[in-house]
Amino acid sequence: MTEFVLVAGAWLGAWAWEEVVPPLRAAGHGVHPLTLSGLAEKRGVPAGQQTHVQDIVDEVARLDLRDVALVGHSYSGIPVGQAAERIGDRLARVVFVDANVPHDGASFVSAWPDGRALVEASMAAHDGCWAPLGAELFAGHGLTDAQVARIVSGSTPHPGASLIEPAVLSRPLGELPATYVKCVLDGAEPNPDVAALLAGERWRLVTMDTGHWPMFSRPRELARILLEAAAEWPAGGRSAHRTRGPVRCARTHGPR
Repeated sequence: MTEFVLVAGAWLGAWAWEEVVPPLRAAGHGVHPLTLSGLAEKRGVPAGQQTHVQDIVDEVARLDLRDVALVGHSYSGIPVGQAAERIGDRLARVVFVDANVPHDGASFVSAWPDGRALVEASMAAHDGCWAPLGAELFAGHGLTDAQVARIVSGSTPHPGASLIEPAVLSRPLGELPATYVKCVLDGAEPNPDVAALLAGERWRLVTMDTGHWPMFSRPRELARILLEAAAEWPAGGRSAHRTRGPVRCARTHGPR
């Protein structure tokens, strides 16, 4: 049995995974959606990026989870990638869902022109937070009007410090066993940093014909991808995985 810890991206909480959780549990796995500090029901809790890393590490320890698949969407790929190396042999796999990936010493906004200044301006205007997106910015991502309304109404301001603080990694991210889920309506190809990681033997690419929020637009398909990722890594199978060659990339299609 795999223990899935699901962490949604900026502005979102554990509620974002509501339609993904049931098929994972029906397949016999443990599922633990996690709200990061400062968001959703934890709104108002001071948080930086390392707070979010610790949120994930603490959840794994609190529940004494083993054979853990850490799943990070969008921004949360950054704290999930750091937490993955800190939970040691409890880790089975990391799944990055159209996510940013951490780089030692770099922040979420490091690659943006004037990224830090933009976030700091939002922080100054919104009590230290990055304000949520408006509904118009979800166009072209395969979402219905009802799904967009659900995201917008459930979103909360995101702790700005988490976006400008640097990641801390003690070893190359490519050493982690990982699946990267690329949502092609958000760009047909992974960015160069992710592409370089996918060139290694421990990372696998799966693509989805949907936009950046697949837990809303294609929840059943996303659940199936997570189950397939878990099946690639049997409990206690670390040494077996090291002997395998590269896994061929696959494009997935199917119903929501």
